[in-house]
Amino acid sequence: MYQHRAHNHLHRYLAEFDFRYNNRKTLGVEDSQRADKLLKGFRGKRSTYETTTV
Repeated sequence: MYQHRAHNHLHRYLAEFDFRYNNRKTLGVEDSQRADKLLKGFRGKRSTYETTTV
C-alpha cells in the first residue's frame, strides 16, 4: 500500500501504524471504540490540505 514515504512525513506514517497496532481487535478494541478514539484525537484541531502537505 505504501510504496514511498517522504522523510519529513515518517513520523505520521509510524504514528498511524502505532495507533492501529495498539487498537487492534485481538486486544479487545472493537471498530466503534477505535473510531471514537480516532475522532477524539481530532477534537479542537483543523485538518486542511495545506496543513497535511507541509
